[in-house]
Amino acid sequence: MKYVIDSKLESFLPVSQQSDFPIQNIPFGAGRWPTGEQVCLTRIGDTVINLSLIEKNNFFQHCGLKKHTFNQKTLNTFLSHKKPAWRAVRNTIAEIFSKENKEFEKNIDFRKKIECHISKISIEMPINIGDYTDFYASKEHATNVGSMFRDPKNALLPNWSHLPVGYHGRSSTIFSTGKEIYRPNGQKKKPSDDFPFFGPSEKIDFELEVGFITGSGPRNGDCISIESAEDSIFGLVLLNDWSARDIQQWEYVPLGPFLAKNFASCISPWIVTLDALEPFRSDRPVQNDPNPLPYLQQSRSGANFNIDLQVGIKPEGSEETIICESNFKYMYWSIAQQLAHHSINGCIINAGDLMGSGTISGPSKGSYGSMLEISWNGKEPIDLSNGTKRSFIEDNDTVILRGSAIKKDLKIGFGECVSKIIPSKSWKTR
Repeated sequence: MKYVIDSKLESFLPVSQQSDFPIQNIPFGAGRWPTGEQVCLTRIGDTVINLSLIEKNNFFQHCGLKKHTFNQKTLNTFLSHKKPAWRAVRNTIAEIFSKENKEFEKNIDFRKKIECHISKISIEMPINIGDYTDFYASKEHATNVGSMFRDPKNALLPNWSHLPVGYHGRSSTIFSTGKEIYRPNGQKKKPSDDFPFFGPSEKIDFELEVGFITGSGPRNGDCISIESAEDSIFGLVLLNDWSARDIQQWEYVPLGPFLAKNFASCISPWIVTLDALEPFRSDRPVQNDPNPLPYLQQSRSGANFNIDLQVGIKPEGSEETIICESNFKYMYWSIAQQLAHHSINGCIINAGDLMGSGTISGPSKGSYGSMLEISWNGKEPIDLSNGTKRSFIEDNDTVILRGSAIKKDLKIGFGECVSKIIPSKSWKTR
């Protein structure tokens, strides 16, 4: 079955050259239809397509789907299928909306029922996330943080080059784009303080990440092999894993991040499939010092994806300033290696789990994926276009993540992942 849609294929639906969502993309999401139902969706250009109604009219009957796969509030049922079903649905959508499908193009009455402009849709979380794991897979980021807080000559801890380091995060506070995030409160302790004190974080930070969404894994204690790992990965989203650096610095020893990381994470609402990103494969960095253990060994050719990433800060009432331009290809540990390691102990992977890449930083300051690195923990504030400076994110700042893969005339994008920090709530402490 084909899985790369011809780059020359066109849709009869209008698609601008700047759009992230040509017919070669066909991402998957969920939202509230103008009639009130929350259903599964896709989009081409600015046209949103109701997958539940397409399914109801038997267009997917050859795809091997369970009954009512898309008449759901989220994509979890669809994700519980295997990759052949994912591909069959995506190929069918491309065939339905191809410019060559004149019969369907002229079926105006039916199209009015299943098509809607994006401005009339309330976009919701695409999946019900049962579990969330955040990795720490960018060598540049890990080296920067290690240099900042430890000996620069020993920036990476001994295990980092042997395995994809990760931790289990909180899924209840993962939100879709557009969310306002309260500045979190917590304990902090400066080096000069004798005791910790409580209050709002003064070092709120974004983390530029890409997350991958899983299908169902084995149930009987088996692992997901490195060779088959991508068969269990449905697609990618942009991920802003918010952090409170001052809270984190005090609490993370000995067990790692807790309140500093579980107050909010935000994802882009459209899941872009690995099939859509196939033309943008990129080599992974060399891993030979040391070589990974056998269960993590993977050809570096095509292990990563060449996705341009961008972060902007928009203060309230001001224009946006682009502060970071990075790329997903910089990741030292690939998504296949991350998933293979995650499941090697028999950990059960469910349809709709979210795995974060960890902060994505490149080799230069302009490609660092967090304010912690960009301002070097506040020591080197940056200038915004409105004349103000930033060491970390301030109240009423909106942070915008963008990502797109571009090759010749083909652009596959994610849309925007937008969230805003608002003032903390007051809490009385005893």
